[in-house]
Amino acid sequence: MADSSISLKPRYEQMYLTLRDRLHSGEYTIGDKIPSEKELMEQFEVSRITSKKALDMLVQDGYIVRQPGRGSFVIHNGNHIEAIEPAEAGKHDYNTRLRTASDQIVLGLIMEDFSDSYGKEMLVEMERTAQKMGVYLMLRLSFSQTDIEENAIRMLRDYGVDGLIIYPTRGQIFNSEILKLVIDRFPHVLVDRYVKGIDSTSISTDNVAAASFGTHYLLDQGHRHIALLTSKVTDNVAIEERIEGFVQAHAERGVVLDRSSWLTDMHWNSNQEEDEQVLVQHNVDMIQQMIEAHPQITALFAMQYELALFAKEAIEHMGLHIPQDISIICFDSPQASAALYPFTHMEQDQQSLGRLAIENVLALIEGATLPSKISLQANLVHGHSVTKASVRL
Repeated sequence: MADSSISLKPRYEQMYLTLRDRLHSGEYTIGDKIPSEKELMEQFEVSRITSKKALDMLVQDGYIVRQPGRGSFVIHNGNHIEAIEPAEAGKHDYNTRLRTASDQIVLGLIMEDFSDSYGKEMLVEMERTAQKMGVYLMLRLSFSQTDIEENAIRMLRDYGVDGLIIYPTRGQIFNSEILKLVIDRFPHVLVDRYVKGIDSTSISTDNVAAASFGTHYLLDQGHRHIALLTSKVTDNVAIEERIEGFVQAHAERGVVLDRSSWLTDMHWNSNQEEDEQVLVQHNVDMIQQMIEAHPQITALFAMQYELALFAKEAIEHMGLHIPQDISIICFDSPQASAALYPFTHMEQDQQSLGRLAIENVLALIEGATLPSKISLQANLVHGHSVTKASVRL
């Protein structure tokens, strides 16, 4: 008879527990390559997002390591070190496990998530820099949930890490654990965004300048009716800054903004697999309706890559062409080999973000004083999605 407590869990967590049981039973041993995301999708009859989340949970719990271009390999199957449930973790002393030498520095890394379009390169550079500097890095994923993020901060501090790197969740819900880090003067840096009202060193892209540059580029191509696509404004301080840059560029060029062609409440994450396709279709429908209501639109600026994909689907469903009928520019995009479509985009310097995160948290551990905000420039990468404006009939 199936365990009802397991069946009530999200599909990705059920999948994680099944894979973990296989590891504990010896079906996969240390050094074995486990099935790929695609193979697991077919085996469990789930979406790629669900498959990825399950593998990410195995990574963060130290069972597997994922090597780009090679696959996922078992590094611990529970036979030598007892696997501890998160709720029990605070009852154990992990300091001796984490430190291979008395002077080994251990850093905790908490990320909301990562993908081919954004986060993956930053994570790889963090690990590369950590290895170069003889530092051990522990990863936890929050999956954009503030309560998981707070628990991860507490857990990693209990484990005895020397410093923390935090890629905060999008939510504006006040994170009391980050405030405690400030009060306790615990070495930590935030990456990609900052938390308003909290004096933590943050390392992020100059989003205002990046969005302004991208908007100026569209204006230079003759576009005067540019629609804006973004996730909920209150969910992400980086998005607020990108919108500021978008507005700033219009003001500098004397072009009137049409806020009725803005979609600012879009989102694409769902913990329930059955909701994913509904969510995608909802976003595509919203974009299509907006374009139909504003036939003067000749370009779209998507503040996130995922929204550019929705826009592409909406435009093609209408029988229009990119970029001949409507141009698209966005933030970030997977490398050419992994991209579904070569969008023109503002590329954030993920390698510098990752490297500076490690270097600066180590500087804080040594007692250095750092500025509250470190900003990096983004670069415009030309793809196939932008051309000169033309009037749509």
